[in-house]
Amino acid sequence: MSMAEADSVYYDSGDYDETEGTVDGSGSGDENDMPDGQPHIHKQTNNAKAGSVMTIFLVSVMAFMLLGTVIYTHNRRNVMYNKAAAMNQKLSVQEAENARLQSELESKLSAKNIEDYAENVLGMQKIDSSQIKYIKISTGDVVNIPEQKKGIGAKIKSFFERCVEYFRG
Repeated sequence: MSMAEADSVYYDSGDYDETEGTVDGSGSGDENDMPDGQPHIHKQTNNAKAGSVMTIFLVSVMAFMLLGTVIYTHNRRNVMYNKAAAMNQKLSVQEAENARLQSELESKLSAKNIEDYAENVLGMQKIDSSQIKYIKISTGDVVNIPEQKKGIGAKIKSFFERCVEYFRG
């Protein structure tokens, strides 16, 4: 009950009570009845406990805090979902650009395009049969690799190795 209802005044209009057979609602018809049809007034007090108001206040504060927390977490979740959607959109744009560049690269690396570039830009011509010469090798499939000259680092290393062998005996 609120503070206004704690000290409330109630008017008894003297309704007829069928169980008692009286007019005033008190059931007895004694000295509490007011003459001349005036309503009977009585004061009813309700002693509310002081702790119950504080409990209601604390529960309300906790409910508002919980509501605020739920709203905050929903807001954070929505922000993260929006960021993920934006990143997915960027990813799809980049994948489309990658596919376009791959097809462009494949078209530029085709044999016909390379042949056109060699003829038109570099001035090359196709080889004809008069330019082809075949040679016969009489030695077979053996390849002789001549001994390579040593570099300065290898010469210094071999000098130190010979010195170490000389001193060892």
